[in-house]
Amino acid sequence: MSLRHPLAPVSLEVIRAPVADDLKHVDEVIRRRLDSEVVLIRTIASYIVASGGKRLRPALVLLASKAFGREAGARHELAAVIEFIHTATLLHDDVVDESSLRRGRKTANAEFGNAASVLVGDFLYSRAFQMIVEAGSLAVMKVLADATNVIAEGEVLQLLNVHDADTDEEKYLRVIRYKTAKLFEAATRVGAIIGGADADAELALAEYGMHLGTAFQLVDDVLDYSGDLHETGKNLGDDLAEGKPTLPLIYAMRAGTGAERDLIRHAIEHGGKADLDGVVAAIHRVGALDYARDQARSEAASATARLDRLPHSPCRDSLLQLAVFSVERKF
Repeated sequence: MSLRHPLAPVSLEVIRAPVADDLKHVDEVIRRRLDSEVVLIRTIASYIVASGGKRLRPALVLLASKAFGREAGARHELAAVIEFIHTATLLHDDVVDESSLRRGRKTANAEFGNAASVLVGDFLYSRAFQMIVEAGSLAVMKVLADATNVIAEGEVLQLLNVHDADTDEEKYLRVIRYKTAKLFEAATRVGAIIGGADADAELALAEYGMHLGTAFQLVDDVLDYSGDLHETGKNLGDDLAEGKPTLPLIYAMRAGTGAERDLIRHAIEHGGKADLDGVVAAIHRVGALDYARDQARSEAASATARLDRLPHSPCRDSLLQLAVFSVERKF
């Protein structure tokens, strides 16, 4: 049975409306703090940050902090920090995955080379931590230091799973909770801290972020087998080409015939797209995409349940709507 949320999906523009002016300030901070005397750093960092990202993670910092009715002074800087950490992980990910396309554009490593991309990613991490120190909150510093460490662990765990057809759902979920959901969790937790939330509300916002991030990545993995290049900005089957055993593949191996399992195992172990048509057919036949999206809806429902502690406000409404968007989106 499909798990539908009672709220109707709305656009990202509507979701971000309560913090639209704040996001403009965040973009100004990003442009200012990307400045470097090294021209290549400015060029690559600007290329990535200006490449059309959704700015979801900075928006989460802002929505979570303003949901408590407080205009925290450091909110723009810390929202930019979250975006810098996210951007650094993208730069490193694309090098590891040998990706050539992201958000419909050439990746930085395809445009400027692997070495430059890795080193500019390092610059973004170090600039982020300069800004964290300037914010002057030990609690925020701990959240972001811990999160960055867990994200790095997640990247290594994902690397270990590549071409491993025996990766199960538990291992897969651990990777996405470390690699993707942890930064969502950090964003909402930081927002709660600077918004003046009590300990219980801070934990609730952190758990909201974790479940939201998990849902978001689950849907990303669905879109790898069903999305449109013009909407997703990536080629169909890129995860398969990289030998990544994501949930649609794991479920299809579990529910498929012997021949389908053999085909998917071969595709994961060898990478490439030679088996893509057969793998996609198996995924659709067993309902693997519906299964993965329903898992995402379950995560989104867990996220929205954590918002009961927040007072009613436009920011709380946006957080609720974002959970719906995360699972019903097409890009």
